[in-house]
Amino acid sequence: MEFAQKASFVFYAAALAVTLAGFLFNKEWKFRYSALALLAGLLCATYHIGARWYWAGRAPLSNMYESLTFMVWAFVGAYLLFRKFSGRSLDWLAPWTALVAVLTLGGASFFDSDIEPLMPALQSNWLLIHVSTVMTGYGALLLSFLGAAIFSFMKKPGQEEKKKSLESLVYRACLVGFWLLSLGIITGAVWANSAWGSYWSWDPKETWSLITWLYYALAIHLRRTRGWRDKKFAGLMLWGFVLVMFTYFGVNYLLSGLHSYGKE
Repeated sequence: MEFAQKASFVFYAAALAVTLAGFLFNKEWKFRYSALALLAGLLCATYHIGARWYWAGRAPLSNMYESLTFMVWAFVGAYLLFRKFSGRSLDWLAPWTALVAVLTLGGASFFDSDIEPLMPALQSNWLLIHVSTVMTGYGALLLSFLGAAIFSFMKKPGQEEKKKSLESLVYRACLVGFWLLSLGIITGAVWANSAWGSYWSWDPKETWSLITWLYYALAIHLRRTRGWRDKKFAGLMLWGFVLVMFTYFGVNYLLSGLHSYGKE
């Protein structure tokens, strides 16, 4: 099981190596094979999540290690889907996607990866529905953040087509992430009512999730009605993901509440 996790890390790293070799030898295949290495890594990650699910007897989404692993899986999967439906105009983004995947999985390795019994608060089918929805949304927003970061540094002339496809990715990934966050808040409220007898209690995690949702709703509104595109919208996506990371990490470690188990 852990071998599959290491294999996915190796394939993501291979995506970077293939790209580097392609640049060194000026080969046109560098991005295509980098994307194939990403796909291999995604398949290994899928096996890892499935095997962990089988051995644990529950969805592997109960702690930081498991949720980070799932987020990387969603992030890489989102990129490959967008790449497929964009006519492969996003091939060149494959090594950057691999870099983020490698760094994030490397960070996940610092958390406890042991399979532990679920605490009573998490013993519910809502664990799979709620957490998988939110983490998939985070994966899409991470892709939007990556695209926005690269877009912000694209200053060379003659890159109009590349910038156009990238700006489209940033917006579409934001929309996917936003609607998944919306569904995550709804399912979280239903789970909270089932577990604690209240749909909303202004717990720090709930509060910051709402703040993050409102921020992305405002960003989408500004793009659609005020014409905030290109670097303006990219800037919104950069700051938006700071909110995502505070909601995901910061709240767990800095603010105590009903969701404090999330730091384990």
